[in-house]
Amino acid sequence: MLNLFGNMHPVVQALLATCFTWGVTSLGAAAVFLSRQPSRKTLDGMLGFAGGVMIAASYWSLLAPAIELSQGQALPSWLPPAIGFLLGGLFLRGLDLLLPHLHRDLPRSRAEGIKTHWPRSTLFVLAVTLHNIPEGLAVGVAFGAAGAGLEATGLAAAIALALGIGLQNFPEGVAVSMPLRRDGLSRRKSFWYGQLSGFVEVVAGVIGAAAVLHARPILPYALAFAAGAMIFVVIEEVVPETQQGDFGDFATLCAMLGFVAMMTLDVGLG
Repeated sequence: MLNLFGNMHPVVQALLATCFTWGVTSLGAAAVFLSRQPSRKTLDGMLGFAGGVMIAASYWSLLAPAIELSQGQALPSWLPPAIGFLLGGLFLRGLDLLLPHLHRDLPRSRAEGIKTHWPRSTLFVLAVTLHNIPEGLAVGVAFGAAGAGLEATGLAAAIALALGIGLQNFPEGVAVSMPLRRDGLSRRKSFWYGQLSGFVEVVAGVIGAAAVLHARPILPYALAFAAGAMIFVVIEEVVPETQQGDFGDFATLCAMLGFVAMMTLDVGLG
């Protein structure tokens, strides 16, 4: 099975991998059909775990290979990763300013981005969609880098990253559909919007893989770009959301657990 996957084109690999991560998001969103909904503590812990996975993936799967690929080039080895990392954060900041969205448990008046009269549920789903863009991009860039055949990257590392992103997408799916249900949406609509928030990963993943394959010199920048985008999301959205209630310490411990889980996956498989 692995050999069959390895013989596929990197863009196809990225497509299948991000379909997997989208599927796990859908599985998490399906929790809305359960009779008992998770508590706020559980949701904060799940989101903290997701943040820990993203932090670990940003270094082990993206920044470290970017630094290694930059060695022996005309520019100092730290410069391309630094530029890519900062550009990733600026890109997400630009989307943050433009895309209307609303974070979990905040009043409608705290919506960010361009002012609209869209429903609260739509703004919340857009916030999570914004969150998922760098995750899909990271998976796509990783498979594109593996397809480039360079020593610093490999198929096993890309698969490890996809597994890690998928692992943290389950709690993300739960954390999307449950608040929508509490806001009064039906179970079906809550599930629909919850799984839909993960579809952007498929689009971003295909774009990331194709961009790397057609412009290999940008590979260190692209890897670091995805890392910077993910770190921006963790610091600007994930961490603050887990610290707003009474379970900040629990969420922090879950974040550390997520970090260790992703590090183990990447080191063990990559």
